[in-house]
Amino acid sequence: MKRALLSVFMLGGLLGGCVTANVDEMTFDAPVAGMADGSIVVLGRRHAPDYDTEPDFIDCIGNHISRGSESISVIPERQFVDALYPWFEPRTAPLSIESVGRLMMLPSVANKLEDLDLNYMIWIDGRTQDTNSSGSMTCGVGPTGAGCFGFGTWGTESEYEATIWNFDDGAEVGKMSALTSGQSYMPAVVVPIPIIAPVQDTACDSLGTQLLQYLSAGS
Repeated sequence: MKRALLSVFMLGGLLGGCVTANVDEMTFDAPVAGMADGSIVVLGRRHAPDYDTEPDFIDCIGNHISRGSESISVIPERQFVDALYPWFEPRTAPLSIESVGRLMMLPSVANKLEDLDLNYMIWIDGRTQDTNSSGSMTCGVGPTGAGCFGFGTWGTESEYEATIWNFDDGAEVGKMSALTSGQSYMPAVVVPIPIIAPVQDTACDSLGTQLLQYLSAGS
């Protein structure tokens, strides 16, 4: 079993706020063969009653892996879910690799998964949300024109966990998590100028890089 913790601090300069990132990795079985002859799919967990994992974040993770390795074939989430309808819709999606084994007893599901030549399924669970805000801003129209004056700030936090299922072995082989937080600002002297912390983008880069390193092992 391998476990690693990576901490990153980022400063976005003039166009971005401050962002901190922590990535935790726990893997049980690293790949021993390349991914050239197989494929993976990255899916978002959407069964929680109070939030859905954002589809654009799932796309970001998949694109990060695709850009990082030409040998890894990433099946788009929507394409996979439509091909396996209705078994991977939010209400029916399997919560464990054992549940997938039961699904594969259905010939239609087993045949479709065989056609896709799926090696790994990666589930992403989490979300990005604003955590706090402060400051004030006043806007108005006067004899010399319209304008705003003030200063506002707000915090944003992204927390995501990736669970890796190995289809060849029928086993869960690892978990990775990324927690990023940042503070955005909006000063205004006549014109508001937002300085946005790239919190979700940093989470995507951090988690995507860890997944790419795992999937590329042995290639």
